[in-house]
Amino acid sequence: MQIKTTQQGHIAWCEPSAATLTPQDFSVDVWQTKAAVVGQSKGRYTTWFVKTDSAQTWVLRHYWRGGLVGKFNRDSYLYTGLKQTRAMAELAILETLYQEGFAVPRPIAANVIRFGLWYRADIIIEHVTGAKDLVAQLSLQPLTDQQWYALGQLIAQFHLRGVYHADLNAKNILLAHNQFYLIDFDRGELRQPNSNWQHANLDRLLRSFNKEQGKQPELAFSEHCWQLLQNGYLSLNPL
Repeated sequence: MQIKTTQQGHIAWCEPSAATLTPQDFSVDVWQTKAAVVGQSKGRYTTWFVKTDSAQTWVLRHYWRGGLVGKFNRDSYLYTGLKQTRAMAELAILETLYQEGFAVPRPIAANVIRFGLWYRADIIIEHVTGAKDLVAQLSLQPLTDQQWYALGQLIAQFHLRGVYHADLNAKNILLAHNQFYLIDFDRGELRQPNSNWQHANLDRLLRSFNKEQGKQPELAFSEHCWQLLQNGYLSLNPL
């Protein structure tokens, strides 16, 4: 990762072609003026897919606050140091995991804008071609038994490395060409492996599957699917 100072804060980048990015390039408006916005993903807030001059597709995401605080403070965070900002911390963990061969999107760049004691931030990662999140996938067709088992093994590999995912849910798991990926490492950490937080991660994932099935009763998820995932997990990481 390389970092440069801007008039407004800092930009970090991992991808050489992102070295010339300016703070303005982290605004979707700039990409829209170039007719380079090629898609979007809507959750609590919109994430944008943009096409670069080199024909790469990037995912641009702004950091927004959620919950009750978000009603009064949409996107400002207390600045306690560059490495502690949401964007720089997420870019750093992605860079480490990507270089080690873990199934995560390639990190591109991050932007931090300072104003007084506060900051706003954005991150850019590479779009995983042909990917669907698990909710979208399971609403179309079921996974095979082998895929559920492989997903459990993938999560175990992350946990054995000490990767704590702060929001492990069905929408933060992608499937593309029979390969699973974990995304959205905001507030994630590399920590000492421990069965307590690992159990909590898995419990959170199960709650998300059940929540999504409550919204879509036809979602291809069952206790059998979860047992297969657990079997795959335990084959590598017997808690």
